[in-house]
Amino acid sequence: MADSANWDWEIGDKLVSDIKEWKASYNWVEEPYVSPDGEKVAAIVNTDEAEFNVCVNGKAWEIEEPFEKAWSLKFSPDGRLTALVSADMAWTVAVDGELWEEASDYVWDKQFSEDGKTIAVAAQQEGSYLMIKDDTPWESGFSFITCMTMSPDGKNTAASAQAVAFGQAEVFKFQEGCFTAAANGNAWGRNFVNVWNMAFSPDGTKLAAEVRLNLYDYTIAVNGKPWEQIFGCVWAPIFHSDKGTVIAPVRTAGAWTMAEDGNIIWDSKFAQVWHQKISPDGKKLAAIVAKGFGSWTVAVDGKAWDITFCDMVTDLTFSPDSSRVGCVGKEGDKYAIAIDGSEWDNSFDMAWGPVFSPDSKNVAAKVEKDGKYTIAVNGKLWQRMCEQAWEPVFSPDGSKILCRTVEDGVCYRRVVSINEMI
Repeated sequence: MADSANWDWEIGDKLVSDIKEWKASYNWVEEPYVSPDGEKVAAIVNTDEAEFNVCVNGKAWEIEEPFEKAWSLKFSPDGRLTALVSADMAWTVAVDGELWEEASDYVWDKQFSEDGKTIAVAAQQEGSYLMIKDDTPWESGFSFITCMTMSPDGKNTAASAQAVAFGQAEVFKFQEGCFTAAANGNAWGRNFVNVWNMAFSPDGTKLAAEVRLNLYDYTIAVNGKPWEQIFGCVWAPIFHSDKGTVIAPVRTAGAWTMAEDGNIIWDSKFAQVWHQKISPDGKKLAAIVAKGFGSWTVAVDGKAWDITFCDMVTDLTFSPDSSRVGCVGKEGDKYAIAIDGSEWDNSFDMAWGPVFSPDSKNVAAKVEKDGKYTIAVNGKLWQRMCEQAWEPVFSPDGSKILCRTVEDGVCYRRVVSINEMI
């Protein structure tokens, strides 16, 4: 997460760059992206046929040769601008205009550590699949990888990997188990029918993953060792940051609930349970649940909210002090923000995840309404309706909000008092 303490928090507006003016210099300008601190706006630009570059605040990267292609333009949490680029018929990562030395047949799924200092990608090199972290590839590759992940501190990477080759008709060979997990390129010593979403322990010494033992039995494996308990299905595990235990949604006796190190910890049963989160203080466990078909909501420590949404619930978020929970819900063609089991009065064409202020008293979210984008705070809409907007950022003391927008083709950085917003 970006450290915003040193950002400019003086109330006022700043014109970052007039994106309309860029279009006179390039064949076309792709979608813009704004840095976490709002000081930079960037976009991939086409300079000639099959020639691309990146423009930042109206100035192109100084590169020796134009890229043959560029995509996945993203600012890292620490403010560096990154892209996946093709140069000299090979793919690599560009960071603030500098290319990694490691070249691949293709790269994808760019990921950042929480502080943004570490970057990892999945890569294909001469028919082998692996991960590359900060320009250093795994020492060994596999015939297939998926479900790539990186530990929050950026020290470890992992993926589900195919360890045994099998043909399309080799059904029995597949059922014997051809997949495993690879941590930093080192495969577990055991194979499974399938291996899916995984997570590292806080200290990076353990890796937990969803595994399929046979056609019908599922469980969680930690460093290759499955839980003793078997379930009808499981979803992505997480580690408890304080206790070091593994927590995962599991299906048993025809219903879903929550398990910790294989033991059921919720008395409540639901039609679905997933996307669980531990509160910052480590004392609460929340998850997105379905009470029944078309009845989505949030449960905290197994107790579901009364409010439900027909289509979906997403972006489950705890407040910094762990006392509050928010989410996005969808009902028909409208999206809503719900906080602590109550829905905001306003509904939206689209809504992004709620952002709590550092003191947990206020909540803001990026929303779309009537084809325009803006910021909503505690359910009330900001007066500015924009062509584009990015998620709001509270000042460290919670008294101001950084609003990053594009209005009439111009990118603005606005620091607004919370009192003005509400």
